[in-house]
Amino acid sequence: MNALVNALARTGLLKNDLDYHVVRASMVVMFFFFGYQKWWDYEAQTLIPFISNGPLIAWMYPAFGIRGASWFLGVAEWLFGALLLGGFWSKRLGVLGAAGSVVTFVMTVTIIPFMPGGWAESAGGFPAMVGNVPFLMKDVVLLAVSVYLLRQDVLRLRASQA
Repeated sequence: MNALVNALARTGLLKNDLDYHVVRASMVVMFFFFGYQKWWDYEAQTLIPFISNGPLIAWMYPAFGIRGASWFLGVAEWLFGALLLGGFWSKRLGVLGAAGSVVTFVMTVTIIPFMPGGWAESAGGFPAMVGNVPFLMKDVVLLAVSVYLLRQDVLRLRASQA
């Protein structure tokens, strides 16, 4: 184990802020790709069961319609991704992007208990996930990542103001 730890240490894995920068960059990439999908009808149709059953986002269909809700989400995802990208240079932008990211994933995680047919009855129901629920479970991790980035950016911003 010591040899492995020493080899990993020589790779730069322990470099200050590597984890912080890798997490930030991965969120930027994720928001870019997921935001891009929202501009196409195939994604607007795919989102119907998610938005329809989301207690915090169901208002989007009456407000914007199916395509408009998808476009709204695409704009929001690109905006938060751009703010997170800007966070490499400005912690103020990073705070805004991370806060938007936290809100995004709170909204999607709250869909999980309300997704019809999300738990395999043949396996006793909860916690045996089926259908759209396994896809949404990644958002639990993305919420944690968002909280981490928000905390880091707030700490770094406060430290720079002291």
